[in-house]
Amino acid sequence: MPDSSQPDIQSRKAEHLSLCETDQVAFQQKSTLFEEVELIHDALPELHVDEIDLAVTFAGKKLKAPVIIAAMTGGVAEADAINRDLAALADSLGIGFGFGSQRPLLQDGVSEGYTVRDVAPNALVLGNIGIVQARESSTDDLQKLVDTCGADALCVHLNPAMEVIQPGGDTDFRGGIETIERLQKDLSVPVVVKETGCGLSRSVGQRVRKLGVEWVDCSGAGGTSWVGVETLRARAKTQALGERFWDWGIPTAASVAQLSDLGLGICATGGVQNGLDIAKAIALGATCGGMARPVLQAHAQGGTEAARELLESVIDEIRLACLLSGARTPYELQEKPLRIGPKLEQWVPSGTRLSERYRS
Repeated sequence: MPDSSQPDIQSRKAEHLSLCETDQVAFQQKSTLFEEVELIHDALPELHVDEIDLAVTFAGKKLKAPVIIAAMTGGVAEADAINRDLAALADSLGIGFGFGSQRPLLQDGVSEGYTVRDVAPNALVLGNIGIVQARESSTDDLQKLVDTCGADALCVHLNPAMEVIQPGGDTDFRGGIETIERLQKDLSVPVVVKETGCGLSRSVGQRVRKLGVEWVDCSGAGGTSWVGVETLRARAKTQALGERFWDWGIPTAASVAQLSDLGLGICATGGVQNGLDIAKAIALGATCGGMARPVLQAHAQGGTEAARELLESVIDEIRLACLLSGARTPYELQEKPLRIGPKLEQWVPSGTRLSERYRS
């Protein structure tokens, strides 16, 4: 493939990185709906805080705590130091790390920001490619991408809203189901189906589960609006469309609720701000939670140590939420009663285990 597209991709990645270090790309009116979730306090937990075991498994790999530094950046020189810092941090904390879109690596051989295994030999590392690029690529090429960056799993992101607004973005999203089925069968690593800020519905969860997919990243509405990111980069017609659809999507808590009883391992991303948000997501049915923009902002403001302090606080908050709910593990948190507000309740499928728990 010719190299003429490389400067455009790199320029776009640099703009994404710069915009996501600010708050101007947040959703304008819509929230994650985590404020609608209340965990029930247990004043007699019969637990020592040191007994709380936060270990979970996601995409076939064990995490010491249910936290992933979620997909943000790559493919540009500025991303290299950021990703290496954050991947090394993930390794030291025993949590996960996700690359941003690896389209530059796949199409142009751009390696900046995608080499982390030397500093993160043991961390869960998630590769990342868009569904359109996956459709247009051979399985061998995608396997090479996975091997090149040492990924433990490949996230295939679904982002039609973002792409339509993006200047020069994709507009043909046919063949996605066939592509996911092919990769699920033929790749050597698990496939994680993810959104990019608009959430996964129950219908999408059911469809990918039928294909054999076991892992998803709901990436719901309420955090970074990637429609908003592209709107700020757009011009004329797509800019007007972006303004209208800036807040489009399923709130993160609602997406988790929609997916909760489908037999999927769920990473809850999209507007996750702290460990209590992650604990609430786990109580709703997620396996773990992912944070992107807060970690990127902490790193931008204070480097690796600031990002470490943030993530250690997040882990401590999850541990305390488990203790105060009487849960020895995150999995036990999914068995505890909880309360849900009316805005979130309308998203919960009736007759599910989740609906029984908050009505008990």
